[in-house]
Order: sequence, then structure tokens, then C-alpha cells
Amino acid sequence: MATVTTVLKAVSMFVAELMSSFTDWFQTKPAWANLEVLEETELRTTGGVHERYKAKTLWEKTGAVVMVVRRPG
Repeated sequence: MATVTTVLKAVSMFVAELMSSFTDWFQTKPAWANLEVLEETELRTTGGVHERYKAKTLWEKTGAVVMVVRRPG
């Protein structure tokens, strides 16, 4: 015999999954990064002086390897 809490848990999980699948229709799919986009990315320093660089010029000047991490939001 199923208890009330087990039934409520199953129903709430079903509703949560249903809402999640419904909202997935409205989210844009992420695009794969291509070289042109990465070259034009503007980078900022995190120190006291906030300098800005384009990723391509930073690579050409110093040979720096830039790791790109996209944060959600």
C-alpha cells in the first residue's frame, strides 16, 4: 500500500519533469564556438587596472593560450 507521501513525491516529480520538458522548448540551443567568434572576443584583466584585449591580438603578441568558459546566465 502506497503512503500519501510516496504518492505526493511521485506526483511532484512528474509535475517537475513535465515543467522542465515544457520550458526546454523555449530555450535557445547553444552554438558551437568557431574561430571567428573566439578571435573577436574581448578579454578583461582581473587585477587593479582593467585592461581590455581582443583574444586574437593577445595571441599574436604573447602567444597566450586562452581558455573560454561560458557561464550560464
